[in-house]
Amino acid sequence: MASIGKIARRTFLFGTAAIAGGVAIGAWYVARPAANPLKPAEGETALNAFVLVDGDGVTLIAPRAEMGQGTHTTWAALIAEEMDLAWEDVRVIHGPPAQAYYNSAMMADALPGKPYDKSAFAHKMGEVAGHLGKVFEMQVTGGSTAMKDGYDRMRATGAAAREMLKGAAANRLGVDVARLRTENGAVIAPDGTTLAYTDLAAEAAGIEPREVLLRERSEWKLLGRPLPRIDMVGKSTGTAEYAMDVRPEGLKYAALRMSPRRAGMTRMDARDAEAMPGVEKVVDLGDGFAVIASNTWLAMQAADAVEVEWDPAPHAATTEAIFDEIAAAFDLDPDSTLRDEGKPDSLPAGATELRAEYRVPFVAHATMEPLNATARVTAEGVELWSGNQLPTFVRRACAEEAGIDEARMTVHTTLMGGGFGRRGELDFSVLATRVAKALPGVPVMTVWSREEDMTHDFYRPGALARMRGAVKDGAPVLFDAAVAGPSTARQALNRWMGFAPGGPDQVHVEGLWNQPYKIPGYRARGHVAPDLNVPVGFWRSVGNSYNGFFHESFMDEMAHAAGADPLEFRLAAADWDPAREVIEAVKEMSGWPDKPEGTGRGIAMCYSFGTPVACVIEVADEEGDIRITRAWMAADVGVALDPGIIEQQLVGGLVYGLSAAMMEEITFADGMVEQMNFWDHDALRLGQMPEVEVRVLENGAHISGIGEPGTPPAAPALANAIFDLTGERHRELPLNKVVSFAV
Repeated sequence: MASIGKIARRTFLFGTAAIAGGVAIGAWYVARPAANPLKPAEGETALNAFVLVDGDGVTLIAPRAEMGQGTHTTWAALIAEEMDLAWEDVRVIHGPPAQAYYNSAMMADALPGKPYDKSAFAHKMGEVAGHLGKVFEMQVTGGSTAMKDGYDRMRATGAAAREMLKGAAANRLGVDVARLRTENGAVIAPDGTTLAYTDLAAEAAGIEPREVLLRERSEWKLLGRPLPRIDMVGKSTGTAEYAMDVRPEGLKYAALRMSPRRAGMTRMDARDAEAMPGVEKVVDLGDGFAVIASNTWLAMQAADAVEVEWDPAPHAATTEAIFDEIAAAFDLDPDSTLRDEGKPDSLPAGATELRAEYRVPFVAHATMEPLNATARVTAEGVELWSGNQLPTFVRRACAEEAGIDEARMTVHTTLMGGGFGRRGELDFSVLATRVAKALPGVPVMTVWSREEDMTHDFYRPGALARMRGAVKDGAPVLFDAAVAGPSTARQALNRWMGFAPGGPDQVHVEGLWNQPYKIPGYRARGHVAPDLNVPVGFWRSVGNSYNGFFHESFMDEMAHAAGADPLEFRLAAADWDPAREVIEAVKEMSGWPDKPEGTGRGIAMCYSFGTPVACVIEVADEEGDIRITRAWMAADVGVALDPGIIEQQLVGGLVYGLSAAMMEEITFADGMVEQMNFWDHDALRLGQMPEVEVRVLENGAHISGIGEPGTPPAAPALANAIFDLTGERHRELPLNKVVSFAV
């Protein structure tokens, strides 16, 4: 197949708006169709930006990154469902950087107002706002938006392609198109004549699709059930291509050493490294260096031989000094007060007041595949192989680094061995381009060691919370929360776009202000620590990851202060049917309040990315150690496109959240990160994995996100379970500072 980045532009039949139960193909402006970036080679036809047909069959384009979350499988199924493709014949490749592949759900999620239980009008306004993603070329995988973005667009794209192919068959056979049907990649006439899509594609490319109706869920053949994952065979056989697997001819390897204090270099002496056989070059990067050699191990050994002195850190030198700056933010005016209901400054008569402070650390992404990218710089342009979550932003940043026009920049997005937001950053791709400039015409793979990766992350921010609440007659009457920490969104947007929009930082307080509970006095304030200079970034579930811990731990404290059952306490306060129903589901699944003797159980319910998730965790004492024995999870996703993948994502999110809750922490000394590898930033081990039962509900009015919502309830459910077992309330993560977990 021709290189997808070379596929020539033509008008893009993009998509679609649902109108009165039908689909008006190509009906948007900001909606008007974006240019099709596909350029078919001889024998290939691009019916639109997402469907490419050649003599071997149909290839579907998935412009959202595949990093283990199953996006390619479900994205392809959305198109294949309406195209009537046989699942075993479906092929998928990642799309090139292109405006046509913008994410229509990212901007919609940023709109103000109560995010759950939206009115039909508010939902429609979100769809309209989503098209701003095209203006900013936001080809982004993140925010648990892939399925929300693709649900209507990709089904309509598949329907459009189907109707184009039927139109070509009608013209060829002289049959009314309404009398034709499609099945397993072919158009079938009333007399049984069968024409394969591969035979019709060239003629179909010039046909305008008619207005069509999307199929009812009762007619779905692929969607709504677990499908064999598109990526599984390649991953099981070792033939799947990650960035680390790229091998262009003549490849050289580079090892990176960047300032451990995120500053510049005072001195560098590379003479010993340059004298080592097989070393091609030592490249001064300003705030670090790279060694290019014939293999990665040699490059790393040579990097160790370089003598270097580093400048001081631009941030406070120690963890406690950094947290002192975070605490000082409480003395500043709030950056946001997104929820302020009732009279939160007043204590209702006869109510019992309680206060608590919580703390969470900085945490690394710790992806299993270390950061890496390969670049080749020639007189014609730059070719980059990178597992990334932002292809259009990567193209722009690397073209700027190379001093070329974006049209001369080719980006290949590979599979990723974990992302979690880290591969939404641009640094590793830009640095690979910078290193490759030192060896023109030669492809160079720049590989970060685990230590470089761990110590040069954009961390989940450390944060503090000050909580004040009150209960009366067994119910919550006051919930007043304040959180302090650095702004993830402002840092990240400045890195991506060179500016950050003004106004309150909603990400900073997500999971705190927007929880579907009805409490008479409810306030949530965010205090942003200014000029902290500690690098932070989007981490799986972002603000929800720490605010979920603050919110649901304190809800548990309030329940116990009220003398109420923690699950029933939440159930009575829940203000949205899907939230109540996921709590009811885990109650039934776990048999709450009954539990085995010698165990403790904790409950948490967190709403994030449109999805309420309730989780019950059970722990047991094992000769003085705590073992997590079982967990029950229920999530309402509105529309379950692939229940198997949804279950995988919920369990994966739970594991990610438990790892951070139990043992993960980034600390600083002398301006440098102290954790270097998995031995001191560990993750949940196989022997610590609880038995997990998952239930997927579909009561929400709209499809919602699933990649991240399994993470926020993990930490509070675990902490609440430990309290239930031991009577000890832990308000700081990671818990292994005070709890010994069984291995």
